[in-house]
Amino acid sequence: MTTAEELLHRGIARHREGRLAEAVSLYRRALRLAPNHPDAENLLGVAARQQGDLPSALAHAARAVAADPQSPLFLANQGAALAEAGHLTQAIAALSRATALNPQDATSLRNLGQALTAAGQPHSALAPLDAATRLTPDAPEPWLAFAHAAREAGNPDLARAAALRVTGPLAEQARFLLAALGAAPLPDRAPANYVRDLFDAFAPRFDAELEGALDYRTPALLAALITDLPPGRTLDLGCGTGLSGLALKPFATRLEGLDLSPRMLAQARARNLYAALHEADLLDFLPNHPNRYDLIAAADVLNYLGDLTPALTAITTALKPGGTTLFSLETGTDPVALGEGMRFRHNPDHALALATQAGLTLVTREEATLRTEKGQPVKGVLIRASK
Repeated sequence: MTTAEELLHRGIARHREGRLAEAVSLYRRALRLAPNHPDAENLLGVAARQQGDLPSALAHAARAVAADPQSPLFLANQGAALAEAGHLTQAIAALSRATALNPQDATSLRNLGQALTAAGQPHSALAPLDAATRLTPDAPEPWLAFAHAAREAGNPDLARAAALRVTGPLAEQARFLLAALGAAPLPDRAPANYVRDLFDAFAPRFDAELEGALDYRTPALLAALITDLPPGRTLDLGCGTGLSGLALKPFATRLEGLDLSPRMLAQARARNLYAALHEADLLDFLPNHPNRYDLIAAADVLNYLGDLTPALTAITTALKPGGTTLFSLETGTDPVALGEGMRFRHNPDHALALATQAGLTLVTREEATLRTEKGQPVKGVLIRASK
């Protein structure tokens, strides 16, 4: 007779081969033979997280830890799932216990540091991230996380030194961070992978933080510029979780959303606001949909682009003749600058000159406070233009 342990071993082998559905089936069979088996619960939690099913991942992880509260592996996997779900306080507690029990677990040390940084505790994040880099000095992920924490902690020298250690596919993100610190040339845009990863991680707590501590108002402020506009086919660029869609819905006969982050799009889909949602880069999507939209809105999207010409040209292409675009910009005195917050600031006069060159005509320009960040107002400009 096949035992639960044998099923688990077969499932682990399938898991390692990337045959996730088969692994899950074997783990479930093992759990039926041995209810509450902690290893089966833990492995099902890992698999559920890989499948994007965070509620199941959290439930399985909690049962694994309840069965064996002193297992650093179970605590590590629970902490990772909690962090991904945006439950940062609980994630920090679980990961702190995991790393105390197993101080050699570089991945959990990195996860702990990232959770602390996300929770606004970058100074506390430096110690576990430093330990992670010492344990795996050739791995780029801990160095990049260390660089971000050091930047958030107000230590640019340490951030620069860490970013310079990042190699491989993450090097582009490290160069972007270095540019924000004034230690690398100004790029044309934020790397798409950086934006996707940033908002995938932010998605579970996005609405609560923006509408709470950050006092986010940009979508409503932009919508106030078009009270005279008849409804039409509308595209919400960088739609995120759909906060902007709520403001735009009254002006849309058909509302579509576009975003780089699949986890943001999942949140937006749950609102049932959008007729269609597109996972794509706006610079790829817009040129392939000429003369399609009556209204294109971009709330806090162009802040991740330094060179606005490609985006403004793409927006013009996708608008119908006579169509309207709305967008916000964080403002500065230089034509374009990259702040330490890793968003671009634009001189409004320079941006409007680029908009004119792209074929847009200014209708309305308003100065505004877009949100609050670290207790300070973020100054910006709201633009309505037509094709």
